[in-house]
Amino acid sequence: MTHLPRLLKIITVAAKYRLHALSPLTARSWLIRLTMGLMGLPWTGHKARRLPPEQRLRMALEELGPIYIKFGQLLSTRRDFLPHALADELQSLQDRVPGFTSPAITTIVENELESPWQAHFSHINDKALASASIAQVHEATLITGEQVVIKVLRPGIHEVIRQDIAVLKWLARLIERHLPDGRRLRPREVIDDYEHVILGELNLMAEGANTTLLRRNFEHSALLYVPQVYWDVSRDGMLVTERINGIPVSDVTQLRAQNVDLRKLAETGVEIFFTQVFEHSFFHADMHPGNIFVDASDPQNPRYIAIDCAIIGSLSREDQQYLARNLLAIFKRNYRKVAELHVECGWVPKTTKVVEFEAAMRTVCEPIFEKPLKDISFGYLLVQLFRTAGRFNMEVQPSLVLLQKTLLNVEGLGRQLYPELDLWQTALPFLESWNRRRMKPSFLWRELKNHVPDWAEQFPHLPQLVLNSLNQQNKVAAINETLQIVVAQQRRLEKRRRRTARRLFVLVFAAAVAIGFLYFTQ
Repeated sequence: MTHLPRLLKIITVAAKYRLHALSPLTARSWLIRLTMGLMGLPWTGHKARRLPPEQRLRMALEELGPIYIKFGQLLSTRRDFLPHALADELQSLQDRVPGFTSPAITTIVENELESPWQAHFSHINDKALASASIAQVHEATLITGEQVVIKVLRPGIHEVIRQDIAVLKWLARLIERHLPDGRRLRPREVIDDYEHVILGELNLMAEGANTTLLRRNFEHSALLYVPQVYWDVSRDGMLVTERINGIPVSDVTQLRAQNVDLRKLAETGVEIFFTQVFEHSFFHADMHPGNIFVDASDPQNPRYIAIDCAIIGSLSREDQQYLARNLLAIFKRNYRKVAELHVECGWVPKTTKVVEFEAAMRTVCEPIFEKPLKDISFGYLLVQLFRTAGRFNMEVQPSLVLLQKTLLNVEGLGRQLYPELDLWQTALPFLESWNRRRMKPSFLWRELKNHVPDWAEQFPHLPQLVLNSLNQQNKVAAINETLQIVVAQQRRLEKRRRRTARRLFVLVFAAAVAIGFLYFTQ
């Protein structure tokens, strides 16, 4: 098992920071306590073991590396679920991960550009501007005068991620084999999807392309600004982008000092998310506070600034439609429609009884909806809905996992800015407007025109396609005819077998009677 060293590393770190003591579930397991106790013996005098539990968890995630740091980043946005002390501690994972100093940034730049760094930059700051789980950035100035940042990957990060993914795949196989709901959760597909995402973060040229497209999508928008990419000095292991100036979205104190309308800012974040998902089908899927800044030059109409576009999500037209219709049905408390859509799109088996599914959804949702909408966490509601659907054998949809994570990020960020945020009031008008636009004749005509070139291309081949179809139908008909003959022959053989069996039974019975008669008459 090539990933055994990494698995042992995870267990050792957990024992070092006494993570087993954080969970009431594991604390009741004598086997886990014994294992962690033995593994933790070398660390008995370590000062970290005396720190508060939230600090121990943050330090353990940092030591384990990128995948676990990203897990902490996601948790840090859920202040409506987490204790404030834990959320504050995990928030430092956003952009204050310990950086690296070797090799030097100038050495990395020269290796990537295959020329002296002074040929392209007039200045490069040796000290990192920010350091994250996979890469870190440095301030620099191009020889043409533009202020930029240089993003470079951490040394050895490819091997660490490869080992972590191997461990996660091994754990996924164990979950499928040994947990009752293991197959339904489809953990291997989820890990495969996450592997694709995180490996994409290692391709800085792909991140540059994502950044360019996201910038183009919001080029004339007052909602979001995306920095420019400098392609002439960017390479596979180095991405150079425009240096932006803004207030970190998590710095609420400074935003208030600038008189920023926090309610407007929170609602704009929700609008940006739904615009990306339903208008562009291309969304920034790593919207934690470390990647989001605010342009407060117009405090009453603040503008977001997004960086780090390594993780991008996209939905098919079918996923868009089902997702929008499901959300609208949930918003309107139309549980019958939610149940029907789950069956229609195959998220639950076709044999699911819609009436029973509807009743289960109503039982979960109605107590939640008794609260004011502004007090309802949409993320919490989705968790409850998926748990309920799980009882009807709903399979996890890997293509929507990234979207669900992003929605949790957006809601957590919005509630952090403006605790009274009513996500429902912001999202419902957007979804209704999107749905109405899709029903307009102009939209239908535009969709029709988009398909005309494909139809025109296929038109010359239409006669041959018809002949092929007819031939295929003839082949199918011939096969069906052959099958009917075989079935008829089998039926005749079965009748003959039964008739022979009956005759044999009669003969045996008659012989037995005759033998018995002779025996008793002697």
